Amino acid sequence: MEEVVSAFPSKQHTWSIQTTRSWDFMGLDEKDSNSNNYFKPRTNNALLRQANYGENVIVGMLDSGIWPESKSFDDEGMGPVPKSWKGICQTGDSFTSSHCNRKIIGARYYLKAYEASNGRLNTTAEYRSPRDHDGHGTHTSSTVAGRTVANVSAIGGFARGTASGGAPLARLAIYKVCWPVPNQPKANGNTCSEADMLAAIDDAIGDGVDVLSISIGTTDPVAYSEDGIAIGALHAIKRNIVVACSAGNSGPGPATASNLAPWMITVAASSIDRLFSAPIVLGNGNPIAGQTVTPYKLKNKQFPLVYAGDVGQAGVPKDAVAGQCLPNSLSPKEAKGKIVLCFRGNGTRVGKGLEVKRAGGKAIILANSLANGAEISVDAYVLPGTAVKSDDGTRVFNYIKSTKKPTAYINIPKTVLNTKPAPYMASFSSRGPNGLELNLLKPDITAPGLNILAAWSGASSPTKFESDKRRVKYNLLSGTSMSCPHVSAAAALLKAIHPTWSSAAIRSALMTTAGLKNNAGKQLTDASGNSVTPFSYGSGHLRPTKASDPGLVYDASYSDYLIFLCSSVGSHEVKKVDPKFRCPNKTSSPSNHNYPSLAISELNGTMTVTRTVTNVGSSKSSYVSAYKAPEGFSVKISPKTLAFRHVDEKKSFTITVKQRKGKMKPKSGKYYFGWYRWTDGVHVVRSPLVVSPA
Repeated sequence: MEEVVSAFPSKQHTWSIQTTRSWDFMGLDEKDSNSNNYFKPRTNNALLRQANYGENVIVGMLDSGIWPESKSFDDEGMGPVPKSWKGICQTGDSFTSSHCNRKIIGARYYLKAYEASNGRLNTTAEYRSPRDHDGHGTHTSSTVAGRTVANVSAIGGFARGTASGGAPLARLAIYKVCWPVPNQPKANGNTCSEADMLAAIDDAIGDGVDVLSISIGTTDPVAYSEDGIAIGALHAIKRNIVVACSAGNSGPGPATASNLAPWMITVAASSIDRLFSAPIVLGNGNPIAGQTVTPYKLKNKQFPLVYAGDVGQAGVPKDAVAGQCLPNSLSPKEAKGKIVLCFRGNGTRVGKGLEVKRAGGKAIILANSLANGAEISVDAYVLPGTAVKSDDGTRVFNYIKSTKKPTAYINIPKTVLNTKPAPYMASFSSRGPNGLELNLLKPDITAPGLNILAAWSGASSPTKFESDKRRVKYNLLSGTSMSCPHVSAAAALLKAIHPTWSSAAIRSALMTTAGLKNNAGKQLTDASGNSVTPFSYGSGHLRPTKASDPGLVYDASYSDYLIFLCSSVGSHEVKKVDPKFRCPNKTSSPSNHNYPSLAISELNGTMTVTRTVTNVGSSKSSYVSAYKAPEGFSVKISPKTLAFRHVDEKKSFTITVKQRKGKMKPKSGKYYFGWYRWTDGVHVVRSPLVVSPA
C-alpha cells in the first residue's frame, strides 16, 4: 500500500488446521496420466510443462513461517532469483541469510502487534524469526511450490509416494505473521494480528510477489472496511497480485464462510481419492470400517471394549466430558488395558488419544459426531487407534451396551488409492451464503483439503502436543488451510502461462472451468452422499489442467471492486478503504459486479444484470448460451450468441431472472440454484446461479 488508508484496532484471529496424491488426483502430473478422465486436460500438452513448472512466479505465503531444511525447499537446478524480486532475507533465531536460497528467495517475520497484545514472545515455544516451530506454514508452502521429492510418507509409512507442490519451480517468499496463543497448547492453533498481516501484505506488494496465499481466517465474517486481510488484499489486487484465501473450518452450518471479498479467491475444502483403512472387528464378528495413520499395532486378538462415558473419573460428566475423552476425564482403573470408544465434540482428536493413553487404555476408537457424518480426518495417535463415521460409532456404542463382555480388534492399517466417490465436500469446510453480501456467492471454488500430505517442521510432532516427542518430515493435515495453497499453486501456473492476465481473469479461469462431478460420474456430495450446493463448493472442484484455456473470462479492475463496495456498503465505508475514490451518484445492485458467478438476493419480481466476457481463446469464435433456471424462476440471456473476431475482444450480455407465480412460486427465505454457460464446442464457460425471493 502506498499510504495508510484506514485505521482500526488491530485484532487477532485464531485459525485451526483449516502432497503426494492431491495433484495426481487432479491430473496435474507431467504425463497427464490419471485414471479419472474428468480431470484430464483437453490437449496433449501437460500444464506443468506449458507453465515451465511455475518457474520465476513468486508466491508469498502469509503463515507461521518455514522449515528451510526440508528437501521440499531444495534449490538444486533452479535458475537465479528473478530480477523483479525486491525483498529481503530477515535473520533471527536459528535463521540466517544462508537459509534463503533460489527456492526460498525471501523471508520476513512480523510480531509488533502480537507483542503489543500478548507481551514478549515466548521463544521456548516459537522462533523469533521466519523459522516455523508450528508446521502449518511449512505444510502450506510445500503444497504450493515444494520440489519433487521421491519416497516420502507420513509417520508409519502411510501415503508413501513422490511429493511435489503444484508449481514446483515457483519461488517462495515467506511472511511469518502467526504465533502461538499464550498459555494454550500449540495444537489449539495460532493467532495472527491484523496489523502484522497488513504490514506483511504491504511488504509483499513492494517485494514483487505475483500470488499471495493466505490460509488464515476468522470464525465470524468481518466487515470489508475493518478486515485487515480484505484491505491488504484489495491493495495487492491493485498491483495485479492474485490473492487466494481459505474459506474457514466452521462448517457445515450456513453463512460460516470467511474471507468474503470479491477481489480474493475464497477456497472451500474437499477430499481426494485416498483413504487409510484400519477396520474394526467386533467380538460378534461384525466388521466396522475405520481409518488411521497411527503406526502402532495391536496384538492379533480381541481386547475388552468400553465406552469412555462408562469409565470416567468420579464426578466427571458422563457424556459431555468423559464420553469425549477430554483431559483427565478417564479413570485409569476402569480404562486400563481396554479399547476405549470416544466421541468427537470438544477438544482435539489427537488429544483424546493422549487421554486414553494417560488412562492406560490399549487403543482408541474415535467416532464422528453427527455434524462430521461419514467424513474422516486421519490422525497419528500416540497409541493404536482408528476413526469411524458417526453411524458406525453408534453401531459400536450399541454393541457395547447390548453385550455383557464386549470386545474388539483393530486391523493393521493400509493406504488405499483410487477410492470412489471422490471428491466429496468436507464437513468442516465453511459454507455460504455470504454473511456480508448476499448478492455475492462465496466460497468461489473447492480444492483438496482432507488428509493432505506435505512437508513439516522439524520442531513439531505430528500431533503438535509437547508430550509427543515423535518427529516427522512430512505430515497429514486437513482444513481449508490445505485447500487454499492448491488454488494458489494453480494460480501461479496460470500466471506463468498468461503473464498479462489480470488477477480477476485468473480467478475467472479457475472458477468457470471447475467441475461438479466426482470420479464416479455423479454430482458432488458430502461424505455421507447427501447433495450439496454452490454454498458448499462455489463454482465446483478445481481442475487446473482445464483452467489454462478457459475460452472466455470475466474481468474486473480495482475501480470495479470499489464500485461493488459503493453498492454493497455505501460511500462512507468506501472512504475507509480508499479516501480518494468517489462513488457514482447512482449505484446498481452488487449482483451487477462482473463476477464469474451470480447471486440475487430477495428478488421481488424481475431483475436484469449485465455481465461482460473477454475472449482469451480462438481469435474467431462463436459462443452459444445455455442455462438451467432455479426452481420457481425463469431465466433469459440476451443475446443468445456471442461472436468474437479477435483475442481480447469484449462482449456484454444480460441475464434476466423472473420469479414465477402460482404453484411454482418460490418460498421466501429459501435459496434456489441453477447455472448458465457459454460454449463454442470446445470451451465450456460455466457459472453458478443462486436466487432467493423477497
